[in-house]
Amino acid sequence: MTPLPPGSTPPEAAGARKLRVGDALVADGAVTHDQLSKALAEQKSSGRLLGETLVEQGLITNAVLVRALARSLGVPGVLLRHGLIDPAVFKLVGEDEAIRLKVIPMFRVHDTLTVAMAEPLSLPAIDRLRQLTGCRVRPVLALEANMAEFRKKYAAGDVDVDAFLTSLSESDVEVVERESVDEGPATDLDKMIAGSPIVNLVNVALLTAVKDGASDIHLEPDRKGTRVRYRIDGVLRDLMKPPPGMHAAVISRIKVIGKMDIAEKRLPQEGRVRIIAEGRDIDLRVSSMPTLLGEKLVVRILDKANLRVRMEDLGLRVEMLISFKRILEQPHGLVLVTGPTGSGKTTTLYSALDLLRSPEVNILTVEDPVEYQLDMVNQIQVHEAIGFTFARALRSILRQDPDIIMVGEIRDQETARVAVQAALTGHLVLATLHTNDAPGAVARLLDMGLESYLLASALHGVVAQRLARTICRSCETKYYPSEQVLADAGLTGHEGHAFRKGAGCQQCHDSGFRGRIGIYELMEVTPAIRRLIHAGSPTHEIRERHRTNGGMTLREEGVYLALAGKTSLEEVLLVTHNEDQEAGGSGVTRAHVDAPVREAA
Repeated sequence: MTPLPPGSTPPEAAGARKLRVGDALVADGAVTHDQLSKALAEQKSSGRLLGETLVEQGLITNAVLVRALARSLGVPGVLLRHGLIDPAVFKLVGEDEAIRLKVIPMFRVHDTLTVAMAEPLSLPAIDRLRQLTGCRVRPVLALEANMAEFRKKYAAGDVDVDAFLTSLSESDVEVVERESVDEGPATDLDKMIAGSPIVNLVNVALLTAVKDGASDIHLEPDRKGTRVRYRIDGVLRDLMKPPPGMHAAVISRIKVIGKMDIAEKRLPQEGRVRIIAEGRDIDLRVSSMPTLLGEKLVVRILDKANLRVRMEDLGLRVEMLISFKRILEQPHGLVLVTGPTGSGKTTTLYSALDLLRSPEVNILTVEDPVEYQLDMVNQIQVHEAIGFTFARALRSILRQDPDIIMVGEIRDQETARVAVQAALTGHLVLATLHTNDAPGAVARLLDMGLESYLLASALHGVVAQRLARTICRSCETKYYPSEQVLADAGLTGHEGHAFRKGAGCQQCHDSGFRGRIGIYELMEVTPAIRRLIHAGSPTHEIRERHRTNGGMTLREEGVYLALAGKTSLEEVLLVTHNEDQEAGGSGVTRAHVDAPVREAA
């Protein structure tokens, strides 16, 4: 039986009577008093542990022994098997320390590491584990012989990570059902089927993506089976490759929980589901698409924990933040946020609404889809299948006595015209648009057929943005970009300047990046710019006036972040374009960005 570590308070001293292993087994009905007496006599002659003797005699199983030992010590117990041990976590301790401490790390959730221990009350061992991993340690009891078997396999690297993922039988993901916002709190839909490899594979894919902060999961048919990837920090990474023959079952499982038609495999479908993972509600948007090899699914993850609503948290420079707030303080007018899909436009709009919302104003939004729910904001989702479009919703909203209106996206002339008319009739209108930069928003709206004099009167400001990956602080290092990269960034003459980049480590999946930061360009519509818009001037003239007023382009803002050591120069070139060379392009490609760089000495 495991002794208490020196200095520990025995259960008797804490007011509880310590239950011996033999008594616990008798109390559980696992053995009789006679069997226990014979086993004790055998133990004295052999010198072996009582539990080992009982197991060897075939009176109890290892699982029964673990349960009795755990009850005796007052800690959780576990019988190890594949699926309970994360191969990546085992590396945090290493084989030598695991043998010395008689432990095997199982899995980590946030900063808590669950560790199987032969002596779970050993404070020195727990303290050493804290030093090695930097985590809080949650000890559970396991048999030393059971742990020794798994140490050899995991230390030798013989464990298939995909087998680990698909063999879990404990569900960390709970699916909940909520048909509409009027039905109140979510209710249980599905108690996961323990041991089902399909359910477990889907659960682990969802849970891993949530833990790693992924935005999307891609489940793609492959000639050899299924490929599962997730997008983290804007880049797709392989998550797992399930065994062959599981693709149809995995797709059907996700379509079932997403309320989609599993019999329809020839047409695209959309669905949604709410899950509870790591104790918080997460919305999933599911999209299916038939391909040559089978159906492909993309699951978009909308995790409120990743939503930074406060405008101060967006990463705007102080001067830009002051200007943006000044634009939003106008009682009416049009404010645009531009950028490609996935550049964080919705987050910027939500931060603006967070700044503006109060009991004194009526805020309505039209979105497709509604990504996150905000208090004191009336959010409306369009439904084009029944004719409830952005334009129709906007016209109806104007009869709801709004003060502030947010339009998820201006897609066509009708929506643009209604939004401008609303801005000219006493409403503050926030909207998104797809353009390369802030000055380009003017040309885009004029191309839609808006009159220049109406746009000049309504428009107050445009924010263009991109998301750049930030340098992983765990593997940050110096480097010197090539002359061509410096030239493309407009930094000719800075050849001796050391920049920062990530070398790649386990924390950042060997990418050198961890997290993302916004690159913003803000164009405030001054009287001079308003005159140019009224005259229908070309984009380059508006851009020049914007720069004359002190404005910086997206690339210049990004280079500023690279000089500050927040991202790499190559990443800035990858996510921004050179406004000064729009006709011919900057010549920066993925191959160019990934070219080798000269490391700092």
